Amino acid sequence: MGLFRLRWHRSKHLLLLFLPALVYYILFKYVPMFGILISFKDYNPFQGVWQSEWVGLKHYALFFNSPDSFKLIKNTILLGVYKLIFSFPAPVILALLLNEVRVGMVKKLAQTISYLPHFISNVVVVSMMFLFLSPTGGIVNQVIEWLGYASVNFMQDENYFRSLYIISEIWQHVGWDTIIYLAALSAIDPQLYEASTVDGANRWHQLLHVTLPGIAPAIVTLLILNVGHVLDIGFEKVLLMQNPSIYSTADVLSTYVFRTGIQAMNYSYGTAIDLFTSVINLMFIFTANWISRRTSGTSLW
Repeated sequence: MGLFRLRWHRSKHLLLLFLPALVYYILFKYVPMFGILISFKDYNPFQGVWQSEWVGLKHYALFFNSPDSFKLIKNTILLGVYKLIFSFPAPVILALLLNEVRVGMVKKLAQTISYLPHFISNVVVVSMMFLFLSPTGGIVNQVIEWLGYASVNFMQDENYFRSLYIISEIWQHVGWDTIIYLAALSAIDPQLYEASTVDGANRWHQLLHVTLPGIAPAIVTLLILNVGHVLDIGFEKVLLMQNPSIYSTADVLSTYVFRTGIQAMNYSYGTAIDLFTSVINLMFIFTANWISRRTSGTSLW
């Protein structure tokens, strides 16, 4: 008991700082896990969770036997993988470029300009996309017509949805995501650069042998976390961008859950699909963490 009091006395301030985060995660992350029970029941809001009939894996079987299941899983995985391939390296590249800027004012201005889109809501971003890409008066189509080509209805064409989503994601978040990498870059010992210069290394050699190894742990950690969200595509932006004419590429698991689970009030079916998505994401993050630990020695746990 005396040891416990001693440890409490030493760490009480840190524990008090941690308390709000602990309460948040308990109330909004762990307590809601009770709701996954309804995915195994024919949930009726008037009967409650306990009184609703237990049906086991019925809703999971319904989803996997539905004609839309393959298309939804395919669309979600493709969008998640494309985002991982193109969006993840973008902030790393931008951070490396900003790190090479030696004029302080120019560097701060570039950082500020790149940060600003992060604070624009998805509603405004998608509205801007509709405005700029409009086939009647949109600036992009004006340029296309000026070049002698016919205007393109980008937002109504299923072939452009994934590209538009990824480009808008990069533009909106690349600056904000560089913060972690810039912090990692600032932690690299300047003496390493001085030693490499003495050894005859140029800027390219310093990038390959000093800078990238210095931020490699941060890159690997964030990569693992991003792999764990491959199926967790941003629901809000996809919902705002999509329409029935592009469902073949734009309909993903999260929007399907919204339509069937919330709008159609089929809560058990929607919960089953959402739980399936979470389990797959968990498997992805465990696999990525295991591979990273075996290959690079860096892992989350």
